[in-house]
Formats: sequence, C-alpha cells, structure tokens
Amino acid sequence: MKTKGNIVLKNASELVTCSGFEKKHGKAMSDLHVIKDGAVVIKDGVIEKVGKTEDVLNGMDLTGYDVVDCSGKTITPGFVDSHTHLVFGGYRDEEFSWRLRGDSYVSIMERGGGIAKTVNGTRDASFEELVELGMKRLNSMARFGVTTVESKSGYGLNLEHELKQLEVTKMLNEKHSLDLVSTFMGAHDIPKEYKGRSGDYIDYIIEEMLPVVAERKLAEYCDIFTEDKVFSIEESRELLKAAREQGFKLKMHADEIVRIGGAELAAELHCTSADHLLQASNEGLIKMGEAGTVCTLLPGTAFSLKADFARGRFMIDNNCAVAIATDFNPGSCFTESIPLVISLATLYMNMSIEETITALTINGAAALDRADQIGSIDVGKKGDVVVHEFPSYHFLTYHIGVSTVEKVIKDGRMIYDTTKNEVK
Repeated sequence: MKTKGNIVLKNASELVTCSGFEKKHGKAMSDLHVIKDGAVVIKDGVIEKVGKTEDVLNGMDLTGYDVVDCSGKTITPGFVDSHTHLVFGGYRDEEFSWRLRGDSYVSIMERGGGIAKTVNGTRDASFEELVELGMKRLNSMARFGVTTVESKSGYGLNLEHELKQLEVTKMLNEKHSLDLVSTFMGAHDIPKEYKGRSGDYIDYIIEEMLPVVAERKLAEYCDIFTEDKVFSIEESRELLKAAREQGFKLKMHADEIVRIGGAELAAELHCTSADHLLQASNEGLIKMGEAGTVCTLLPGTAFSLKADFARGRFMIDNNCAVAIATDFNPGSCFTESIPLVISLATLYMNMSIEETITALTINGAAALDRADQIGSIDVGKKGDVVVHEFPSYHFLTYHIGVSTVEKVIKDGRMIYDTTKNEVK
C-alpha cells in the first residue's frame, strides 16, 4: 500500500489548478483557472481544499499537517506522462549516430536495428535487471514533476517476454511512489519468427497473448503500431476489436511515418487516445475530435527523428483534445525531459504555454481515462501537485529546456525536494 500524507501548501504566487474532471477541447485548453496567493490542503492523500490562502486557512487547525510556504512559487498539478516505453533492456546509442548522418528510421529497422534490437536486449534482461532500470527511470521522471506514468510493453513480442515486461510494470507500480498505467503492446513490431507473416502474428496475439494478459489483469490498455510495413488498418481493426472484447481499453500509434488512415480508425473505434499523428489527415483529426479520442502528441520524437512536428495548432483550432507526452524509449526518443517537450510544443508546435500545461495535466489524465482522478487541483482528486521555483507558470517555457521543479507531492506526501535531490 502506497503511503498517503497530509500537507498544506500556502501563499503560492500562482496556483494553476487546470480545474476540470474531463478532457478539454480546443479553446477550453487555454483556461488554466489560476488562483493568485493560492493554497491547497491535502488530507490522507486527497485534495480537501483549494482557493485563496486567506480563505482556505481561515480558522483551520493545522495540527497533523506538514505546512509549506510557497511564497514566490507556482503550483501546478503533477504532470501525466501518458505515453512511454518505460521497461526495456539494452540501448541503441549507435543508431542515434546513424540517424545524425541521414539514415531513416525505416531503413534502420530494415537492417535489423530499431525495435528488433531492443527486443533482443529485453528478452536477454532478467526480471530483476528490468525492475532496477525501471526504478531509476521513474526517479528521473519524478524529478521532472511527473506523478503518473503510462508504461507499454512491446519489446518482448512473444508471450513469455511480453508477460515479463508487464509483470515488471506491475512490480514497479507497487514499489515506486509514482502511479503506473499498464498498456499491452504486443503489436509493436513483427518479430523475426513471423517475418512476412504479420497476419499470423496478429492471430497469435489474439489467440495466445490477449487472453493471458486479460486473465492476469496485467494491462488496462491494448496498443498497436499502425504503420506502413508494420500493421495495416485491417490488422489493427481486427486486433483492437478483439482486445475490446477481452475488456481492454484502446490506444493506437497512428500515422507517425506514413498516412494510412490511423486517425480515422481511432475515431471509428472511439479509442481513448491515438498517438504521434505526424502524418494524420485533416479529416481524420477532425473525426478524432468529434469522437472524443485524445490526440497525444510526442514532440520529442519528431525532434529526435528530425521529422516535421505534429500539427498541434490545427488540432486545437479544430476542437480536438490534445495531450503531450515524452514517448520515452530507447530508439526514437531517449528522453524523459518534460522541459524539453514543453519547449518543443511552444516553440515548434505553435501551442501556447496554457495549452501545453493543459496537455500535460488534465488532458494527459484523459488520455489514460483518469481525468476524474488526477490532472487538476480539484477537491476530491489525488493530492498530486508540483511546486515550481518561479512566481509564474510562464517560466515553464521561458526557462528553455531547464526544469523549474522544486518540490513534488504525490498522494499528499513530498517525494522530491531539490534541496535533498532524492526521490522517496
């Protein structure tokens, strides 16, 4: 059982509540519901009071609470990193240098690199090694203000090793103070055993893998890499429908490299989110907005691959709900840096800082179907908040590429403080 705490944060220069209990579309993404001289009371890990300091603390007995003076500071909700490939073995540092000289992501995959290389490293790694690596990575994410992390499998590509990744995620969720949301992504690539037989591999996932993952309750979501030369629209539809029948919620890697209609399929199936979307069509994106499917954008990946960025401005202007995540993985985006994705979103995706904060909080929560529990500073939600060292939320983008995080509170308990530089 994760410990919960009692804490009062008072006198914040700006309390950025991002108030709401569902995803925010279009223009609504700009409304952060900022309270000047704000305070938050968290009791037993749950937010109990929110408002101006004078109003919140009037007549309140502070016995039993840790009290933190946030004068000159900004408070935001904890960040939600709603798309990561957290659990993997091995690295692909050499491939990054190949890309720097102009080799494409697809060409690297075709010569045995890419996902296939990480599959080998993950299959070779022990359970204990993967847990140790995961703990270190989560500690780093916490230092950037992340309080909830989605973690995908997809580097096992057979029943034994997909289960190993998912069991590691389960263990990390039990051991680490951050919350993890587990996604089964056995359809991340076509394993060498099924080379040229993607349809047979989809059948294997449906018949042999999905039932076991569902029975053991190791994942909440099912995801698939819907992409040219990986899994077709027809294969994706077949797998995702089967996953839904098994009780999984749905996600997609859609239209990242080639436009093949992934966004349209995500809208058709009412997926919780579809991610990447660099090549998605106007029609597909508009349909996603109408269907309520969150557009999860991963600017760090486009940056790392030197690709065009997803059209965040178009999506917001057309009433989509946009989330932003790191896509932390060993190949196309080896970074957990929230400051980096904030800078990229504001400088290169034409999103305002207000829209970007919404995308990392309440809409990130919505991309995990948790907007009613996390992602904003509202009474009744989890006590997940971040104290930033500067007096205004504008510093999150103004201080380019540098973390502004001073303290991280998870479930009402301070798990990180820059003065101690350790994650509890």
